[in-house]
This record gives sequence, C-alpha cells and structure tokens, in this order.
Amino acid sequence: MSSTTPTSAPPSKKTRGKERTEVMGDLPQTANEELRSKLMDFQIELQQEKGKVSKLRERLQEQRQARELEQHKHTVVLTDLRAKLHEEKLRELASARESLARQHELELSRTIKIRDGEVQRLQGLVHALRDGAADKLKSALLGEAREEARRAFDGERLKLQQEQETARKQVEEALANALQADKAKAADLRTAYQQHQDEINRIKRDCERDIRRVVEDLRDARRFQLKIAELHSVTRKLEDRNALLADERNELLKRVREAESQMKPLLDKYKRMSKKNDDLLQTLQRMEEKLKNLSRENAEMPQQLKRPTSLTDLSHAHEEQEVEFLKLQVAEQRGIIDELTQERDRLMLCKNNRRKTLKLPPKRHVVETYFGFDEESVDSETSSLTSYITDLTDRTPATPEEDLEDGVSREEAELRFRQLTREYQALQRAYALLQEQAGGSHDAEREARVNVCDCMFLQDSKWVEEKQYLIRANQELHDKQAESKLQAEVQDSRDQNELLEFRVLELEERERRSPAMGFHMTTFPENTNSALQIYCHQEGIKDVVIPDLMKKLDILGDNGNLRNEEQVVVIQARTVLSMCEKWLKQIDSTEAALTQKMIDLENEKDLFSKQKGFLEEELDYRKQALDQAYMRIAELEATLYNALQQEPGGRAVAESLSDRQREELGLAVDKLRRQILRQSRQYDSQILQERMELLQQAQQVRKGLNLQPPQRKDAVSLPPSTCMLCFGCSIPPSLYMYK
Repeated sequence: MSSTTPTSAPPSKKTRGKERTEVMGDLPQTANEELRSKLMDFQIELQQEKGKVSKLRERLQEQRQARELEQHKHTVVLTDLRAKLHEEKLRELASARESLARQHELELSRTIKIRDGEVQRLQGLVHALRDGAADKLKSALLGEAREEARRAFDGERLKLQQEQETARKQVEEALANALQADKAKAADLRTAYQQHQDEINRIKRDCERDIRRVVEDLRDARRFQLKIAELHSVTRKLEDRNALLADERNELLKRVREAESQMKPLLDKYKRMSKKNDDLLQTLQRMEEKLKNLSRENAEMPQQLKRPTSLTDLSHAHEEQEVEFLKLQVAEQRGIIDELTQERDRLMLCKNNRRKTLKLPPKRHVVETYFGFDEESVDSETSSLTSYITDLTDRTPATPEEDLEDGVSREEAELRFRQLTREYQALQRAYALLQEQAGGSHDAEREARVNVCDCMFLQDSKWVEEKQYLIRANQELHDKQAESKLQAEVQDSRDQNELLEFRVLELEERERRSPAMGFHMTTFPENTNSALQIYCHQEGIKDVVIPDLMKKLDILGDNGNLRNEEQVVVIQARTVLSMCEKWLKQIDSTEAALTQKMIDLENEKDLFSKQKGFLEEELDYRKQALDQAYMRIAELEATLYNALQQEPGGRAVAESLSDRQREELGLAVDKLRRQILRQSRQYDSQILQERMELLQQAQQVRKGLNLQPPQRKDAVSLPPSTCMLCFGCSIPPSLYMYK
C-alpha cells in the first residue's frame, strides 16, 4: 500500500490545479458576460433617453412654431385694430371738418346777403341825401339806420353765438364720443395685449422648463456615455486578462496532457509492480509452506539421528551451507548500511552546498524591485532552483520511476518559472506604458519618482532579508526532516542487521550444541528481499515491508520536498505580485503628487520671476527718479543763482550778504539736498522692506499650499489690484504705480 502513494498523489493535485484553472478561467468569462449585459442595458437606456430627447426636441420645435404663429396672429390683429382706429378717427375728423365747413359757408352766405341788403339800403339813403334831403331827415335816417344796424348786428351776433354754441356742443359731444370709443378700444387692446403677454410668459416658462429638462437629459446622456466608455475600458482590460488566462489555461492543459502521457508508463509500471507484489506474496506463501515442512522435518530429526555417519556429514554440510548463506546476507546488509551512510553523507554535502547557494544570492545582488524581480535575481532563483533539483536527483540511484518523477517535478518547476517570467514581462510592459503616459524617458519627474521608489525599497530591504531568512529556515527544516527520516530508516536497517547477526549467532550456537542435527537445504529465490521478509515475519516484525522500504529509500523525500519548495516559490511569487501592485499604486500616487508639486513650483517660479521683474522695474524707476531729483536740485540751484545774479534786487541782496551768510545759505541748500535724498532713500527702503515681507509671506503660503495644489491655479487669474504672492492681501496702489 505504501508503494501506491507516490504515484497516486500527483494526479490529485494536478486535477485540483486543473479544476482551479477552469474555475479561474470561468470567473472572468462570467464577469465579462455580466459586464456585457450591463453594457447592453446601458445602451438600451441610452437609446431610450435619445428617443425621449428627440421627442422633447420635436415638442420644443412645435411649441416654438405655435408661439411664433400666435405672435404673428397677435401682431396682425394689433396692426388691423390700429389701422381701423386710425381710419375711424380720420373719417370722424373729415365729417366734422365738412360739417363745420358747410356751417361756416352758410353763415358767410347769410352775412354776405345781409351786408349786401344793408349796403343797398345805405346806398339808397345816400342817393336820397344827395338829392337834397334836409338835415333832420338825414339825422333821423342816420339814427334809424344806426338803430336798425345795431339791432340787426345784435341779432346776428346772438344768432351766430347760439349757432356757435350748438356747433361747439355737437363737436364736444362728438369728441367725447370719439374719446370714449377710443378709451374702450384702448381698454380692449390693453386687455388683449395683457392676455397675449400672459400667454407669451406662460409659453416662455414652459419652454424654459422643457429646455432645463432637455439639458438635464443631455447631461444624463453624457454621464451614461462616460459610464459606457468606462465599461468599454473595463471590458477591454478583462478581455486582455481573459486572453492571458486563456493562454495560461491552454498551456496548463498542454502540461496536463503531457503529464498524463508521462503518467501512463508510471501506471503501467504500477500495474507491473502490483503483479510482481502478488507473485511475491505467492512465493511468500510457498516459503511459509516450506518453513512448515522444515519445522516438521526438524521435529522428525531426532529419529533420523540414528542413521549412519554419512547422514550426519550431510546434515553438517547443510548447516555449513546455511551458515554461509546467512553470512552472505549479513554482508549484503552491511553493504546496504554502508550505502545508506554514504547517502546520508551525500545529503549532508548537498545540504551544505544548498546553504551556501542560499547565502550567495545577497552577494550576487538579488534585487526585488518595485516592478518585479531583477534579471540577476531571476537568474539566481533559476540557478538555485536547478541546483536544488539536481541535488534532489543526486540523492538516490537513478531508477526509471525516479527519472520520470524527477522529470515531472522539473517540468513543473519549469512551468512555474515560465509563468513567473510571463508575469515579469507583463509587469515590464505595464511599467513601459506607465512611462509612456508619464512623459519622456529622461525627465526630472522620473528621477524624483525613481529616488522615492529607491527610498521605499531601502525601507523594505529589511523585510526582504527577513523573508530570505525565513526561506532559509524553512529549507533547513525540510532538510532536517529528510535527515531524520533517513536516520530512522538507517536505524531500522541497523536493527534488522543486529537481528540477523543475533540469528546467525543462535544458529552457530545450535550447530555447536547439536553437531549431528541435519537440515535440508531450503531453496530461496534469487531475490534476497523475500528471505529477509520471511525472517522479519518470523521475528514478529510485521510492520516493515522490505520491498517498500527499498523503494522508499530510493525515492526518499523527493516528491514531498520538491512540492513544498514549489509551494513556497508560488507563495513568494504571489506575495511579490501583491507587493508589486501596492508599489504601482504608490508609484501612481507619488507621481501625481510630484507632478502637482512640479506644476506648483513652475507657477511659483513664474510668480517670482514676475515679482523680480517688477522689483527691477521699480528699482530702475527709483534710480531715474533719483537722477531727476538731482537734476531738479541742480536746476533749482542754477535758477537761484541766476535769479540772484540777474535781478537787481537779488544782486543787491547777494552783494549785501556776507561770507558767513553765503556759507549758511550753501549749508541750507546742502541740508535741503540731503533731506530730499534721505526721504527718497527711506521711501525706497520702506518699499524694499514691504517687498521682503511679501516674499516671506509668499514662501509661507507656498509651504502651506503644498498640500492644496488646486488653489495654485486660482493664483494666476488674480486681478492686478490684489497681491500675486499672498492671494488675498491688497497692496496699495503706490506699490504698483510703476508697473
């Protein structure tokens, strides 16, 4: 049963690995299908939203057209009403003008007739007077004519006044009626206009509400488009990952088929060994039967002692042959013990060599970088793994079963190594893409990023050393376990050897005590292991099976140790990959922080350059102002001197001044000059001190804003009346007067 365990263990692990790969291959497919279904749902929702948006646009166009039609109708109605009102007013005015003109013509014709009658009467009176009427008659006629003319004039005047009053009343009534009609029409027009304005406002509100809803729908559509783009990117990433997993799955299936093809000879050999085991059991039964026969013959031996001496000589010869046979078995057991001791020494040497190889990688610069293993570390790992495999293959003699299992383990190690190299290449490609996205190959940001990553690596070097120490301790523990197994098996073989030696001594003592006892020579098969098994059964040691023990000694610890080492390698690879992912995230965060810091530094550099330009311009202006002041002082001195020299009063004053007074005047002029210079210097020093304070405030703000990069964008768009350094304090206009 122990011989079947090495052959049945690997298929179970491989089947589990196969199922794991199938499950790992199915998980991205299910995730892919879910994402595709979500993408289809989002696309359907997007189409529905697009349909709604198109309907809303059509409705908006219809409302706009209806609104335009209503406005056009209202404008037409307004123009018609205005035209009608104007025409009515014109007609009323024309009728009033015609009626007044007719009345005026009638009045004029009547007055003309009256005047003609009076003129004719007066002419008759004049002719009568010319004919020689008396003065009395003239006076009477004149008085009568005057009275009649006055009465006629008063009557006509009253009549004209009454007619004028009636005409005026009629015109006022017509005007009042026209005004009332105009007011009524204006009120109707105002109500219609108000209704139209209310309708227009309502339509505007509806249109604005529809426009806001359409804008929100468009924003939702854009958000859905962004989500769809993100889902497309996720599906692309998953498809890439699925392709990688499919390649790995195909390779694993290929490896499984190769392993199955390699396991076929092992299964055949297992069948042959089981058949051979059955044959050995049959031979064991036959040997037990022979042993029973020998014991029966031994019981019958005292009766045969009475035979002649030839029989005793024959029995002595048989006993000597048996003793020689047992001595040969003892020699074989000693040879086996020597081979086992040599095997143990070789394992000790292999263990020492492996310790040396485990101590060598730090000297050979095993670098566990933040984006994977370095090439030297990969070479060292492959060399240590191959040396470990060769050491394991050198432990035991080369049997066909050993070669096959060694080949399988080596192929599994090669498969794991290939998988690690593929992941390393994928990490390199990802890092190359990251470099392409980050910028050029030689960049200050990249150097800073590399420095940060080197600092992080120096911080994690202690953890790497502890991990390597744990790996070495684990390997030493495996070696100790293998050594303890070997020691236990050597001890078992020594115990068996001691038992055999004790058995030989017992036989020799029995031969000395009973020289006449003879035994028949038992025929053992060529395989001596069966005899050893028989003796072990005779001595009561039934737990030890010699063929299984030999096989265990041949394949001692290979499968178990190699699988544990491979598991350790896989665990290390997984931890390294997880650390690589963490380091990539840290790289992204540090890259973003460094880029933002570089942008802030560039903005601050621009601000300081602008500030430097402003200070230089101000300094130049101060120098120019100082030169102008010197020139002005010189001009004033020249004008003062000229005034004193040219003016007669000034000349007299200058001549009347004494030398002391002239010196005092020169000292006063010098004092005034120094005072002006001192004031200008104080003003310049005050301005420079304020500039230095502003620079210090800017440095403090820069230190405080290193953690708040978005505010630096607002610093560039400040108005010129605010400070460009402290982002809030107002600078007096006198400091920017020379800008």
